[in-house]
Amino acid sequence: MTTTITRPHESRNESRAARLITDGLDPKTWIIADTLLIGWHHSRLAGIGWALLGCLFAAVIPLAFITYGIRRGRWADRHVGQRQQRIIVMAFIIASVATGILLLWAFGAPRTMIALIAAMLVTLAALLVVTPAWKISVHAAVSSGSVAMLAMTYGPWVLLAYLLVAVVSWSRVELRDHTLAQVLAGAAVGGAVAAGTFALAR
Repeated sequence: MTTTITRPHESRNESRAARLITDGLDPKTWIIADTLLIGWHHSRLAGIGWALLGCLFAAVIPLAFITYGIRRGRWADRHVGQRQQRIIVMAFIIASVATGILLLWAFGAPRTMIALIAAMLVTLAALLVVTPAWKISVHAAVSSGSVAMLAMTYGPWVLLAYLLVAVVSWSRVELRDHTLAQVLAGAAVGGAVAAGTFALAR
């Protein structure tokens, strides 16, 4: 009797925790953290200024587009779970990020900041290639790529933050938004593409 009452309660608690993690550590959070931390490391307050410009096109404008789509009933939530809808959103974000890169270059932003935003662009393009056939995890990809680039900037000790990537990946599987294979593939692609692009471009 006790077992049948406790299991549903535990399941609800797990789902609530997974929802909090999914929403709190979504791609926007990682992008903002990455740009600010790497901008600060490169040139302190001036770097923060460049980071804010990068955030505008990589996080703020995409979030506004998603929010507008939710209000118009085009997609159900800010994670855009339906693959065809996700393709539209990803294409818009690619255009926004590309615009941000052009402006950073035109205004004379540090090479490191341009490389960071370029790594986000290439990662998103790689995910877009896969998405029509398979719902690869953007959460896992962005979090993994973010940790990889922070480790390249601050040192290998940052790789401990892959524990957070694992937690984010768990939340996506727990909520049944992705399979284990989709989050593992997302983490692998995100880490490899972001780190590779960042290393070549900076």
